[in-house]
Amino acid sequence: MVRTASVSLYIGSTHRASAPRLPSDIDFYIVVDFDKTIDGVVMLEITPLGFGHRNKRVGFEQSREKNKAQTRMYIVYMGSYPKDLESTKLPHTNNTDITGITALRIKTKLHTDMLQAVLGRELASEALLHSYQSFNGFVANITEKEAAKLRGLDGVVSVIPNTIEKPQTTISWDFLGFPVNVIRSPTESDLVVGVLDTGAWPEHPSFDGSQFGPIPIGWRGSCLDPTFSCNNKLIGANYFRASGRFGVHDSVSPRDTNGHGTHCASIAVGNVVGPASLFGYGSGTARGGAPLARLAVYKVCWELGCDTADILAGYDTAIADGVHILSVSVGPSSLQSFPNAYFEDVHAIGSFHAMQRGILTSKAAGNLGSQPKTIPNTAPWLLTVAASTTPRTFTTEVRLGDGNKYQSVSVNTFDLGNTMYPLIYGGDIPNRAEGWTPDQSRLCYENSLDKVLARGKIVLCDDYLGPQTVGFVSGAVGAIFRSSGSLVVADVFALPAAHVNNQDGNQIYSYLKSTSNPTATILRSLEGRDSNAPYVAPFSSRGPNRITPDLLQPDITAPGVHILAAWPKDEAPLSGVWGDDRESYFNIMSGTSQACPHVTAVATYLKSFNPDWSPAAIKSAIMTTANPLRAAHAPSGDAEFGYGAGQLSPIQALNPGLVYDADQNDYVEFLCGQGYDTATLRIITGDGSTCTQGNRGLVWDLNLPTFTYSTTLSTTFNVLFHRSVTIVGPDTYPSSYRATLATYPSTLRIQVVPNELVFTSANQKLPFTVQIEGYITSDMVSTSLVWSDGIHTVRSPIVVYVRS
Repeated sequence: MVRTASVSLYIGSTHRASAPRLPSDIDFYIVVDFDKTIDGVVMLEITPLGFGHRNKRVGFEQSREKNKAQTRMYIVYMGSYPKDLESTKLPHTNNTDITGITALRIKTKLHTDMLQAVLGRELASEALLHSYQSFNGFVANITEKEAAKLRGLDGVVSVIPNTIEKPQTTISWDFLGFPVNVIRSPTESDLVVGVLDTGAWPEHPSFDGSQFGPIPIGWRGSCLDPTFSCNNKLIGANYFRASGRFGVHDSVSPRDTNGHGTHCASIAVGNVVGPASLFGYGSGTARGGAPLARLAVYKVCWELGCDTADILAGYDTAIADGVHILSVSVGPSSLQSFPNAYFEDVHAIGSFHAMQRGILTSKAAGNLGSQPKTIPNTAPWLLTVAASTTPRTFTTEVRLGDGNKYQSVSVNTFDLGNTMYPLIYGGDIPNRAEGWTPDQSRLCYENSLDKVLARGKIVLCDDYLGPQTVGFVSGAVGAIFRSSGSLVVADVFALPAAHVNNQDGNQIYSYLKSTSNPTATILRSLEGRDSNAPYVAPFSSRGPNRITPDLLQPDITAPGVHILAAWPKDEAPLSGVWGDDRESYFNIMSGTSQACPHVTAVATYLKSFNPDWSPAAIKSAIMTTANPLRAAHAPSGDAEFGYGAGQLSPIQALNPGLVYDADQNDYVEFLCGQGYDTATLRIITGDGSTCTQGNRGLVWDLNLPTFTYSTTLSTTFNVLFHRSVTIVGPDTYPSSYRATLATYPSTLRIQVVPNELVFTSANQKLPFTVQIEGYITSDMVSTSLVWSDGIHTVRSPIVVYVRS
């Protein structure tokens, strides 16, 4: 019996500048490099629904009719592949790896067979969207009932609904005491940093490869998209879109049309470029913290957001390509989408398999503000980065017709020439024709105002939801936003704009309402200095850890406010508002997204001098050498739950003295103690991992450079932490380290046993315990343990708090 099907096919470029808008009756669209051959035969691999493989891109309009309306994307995670299927790539070559293709086909068949057990043969291949290659898992379009059936199959660790996440430097490196002429290892150029984000703009000087040597031996990635030119600096690029859905401004390639990925990548590894500024603001020399390192970008975020299925594909491919450090400035946009278990979290899954291969993942803590438990990252094998302020400030003066002046925050590059314009309240001019009410128009949402009444005026708006939300404020000359929120972060707007505090905003409102012809103007911003920096940014998410309360989160703090870095000059609008046609090679942004690549760079810097250090050793060196912060540095009063071990200190991290090391076995013992069984852990690790009575590790025994205990108020407790430290670096032996404790309340008793460690050889590991007993009478008590030999200071926070 011969079965036939009729489909429509489009082959060609999908770069937004050259591709036609695809009609709805197109069933497939493909971009393929016909030069990629094996023995003269053109190789064309069609993968359903999008995960573009290098420059091969496939979009698939679903034809599945059964339960079509109820289907959605799910990630089916099954741990590690059998050892004989793990490797699917050979080092970078112009020829396709036939072994890799065969292994990938076998993996795909394994996943198709699993789906057939639930869906039947005809629906299985259609439902399968993508097979991961570095770990065992796939993406499928299925119903909730079908997902439940898959959860019950042997070998399945978790079935995770796809959710949508979002993307979360002239002065910052100097502020950290990391000058441009710092000593560097020649092996830095052998390291590849993988950035999961919105892609990159390859034409930017920050990514110029003309001064770099050949691509490092062992690199297995490539950059074959015809619209994206890599070089010896930017050596890898890929993109992922399982859903096949794209926004009108998306480039179906690794090219960055958002700007976020370019900005973050340049903070980590950007070349030294100067002069750099945003129309004169933030002027100086832009550079990444590891400018000699190579870059590979994995575009997982699009105009419509960042699907978790795509994010996991980014981890998957980066691991297979052979990156050395991963930087991820992406996370959930709401508390409701936070995962409830480690292996229901794509970041925990991806970073675990990266850790298995010696790759450290640096991950942004998130921008969900100063409330407790707002950090989505919970896994102890990744490095969670909070954001702190820099000394740089931007103030914008608002002048009213009555002569009063008010200081606000924004990065206002526009010059109104001191011209006074009519001032009007947004709540008085709703766009009633399109159904907007005064209660909505007062917030100045894009299109919420009557454009005729807003034109030629400055609009006063209540509250503030971000530059992209308000857009061009319905054609107004400018906008003044009043809110009770923090006035720390200055944003770039698409029009002259100012952000005032509620008190000043109320006075402006009173003037507007009491004057027959109120007027105002907005001046260009002035750059200033914040002498109180660093302190935790108000937007930076806070701990404690939601899944395991006795693990400290975040781990570290780094600059994340008013960071000037690279920008796609003619690809992405500076304000994030399409139609904002200003162009600049650099832009100013704030977020834990900007803090994260600072730590990524330092991790890369450390690895260049210490190639054999594990991810945990690098993490420990960064944390134990951080500059201590005090409760005053976290204005909301959350201390270590705001800033972790403290402020990043790159130079000190290079010579930590001691490190708290850990490997997969340590994390397996931790997971055994968290309730995972032998069968599940063997699936995850792909080896003979076993949970026994002897290795069910208590959370207090995981070898982290922090000590955290949650309790209840005024309740007596007694907890024992087991730790070990390894001596690293050029020391003379024997080398003696003594323990000291910072002050703490008299209701507690803390003992370190032994209180002196004597190392007699290089890389020696010695154990110790910390016992804490007593009770606390406040919500949180923090102190610290310091090991010192008189030269090195190895500091670890100790936190006891009341759990909620």
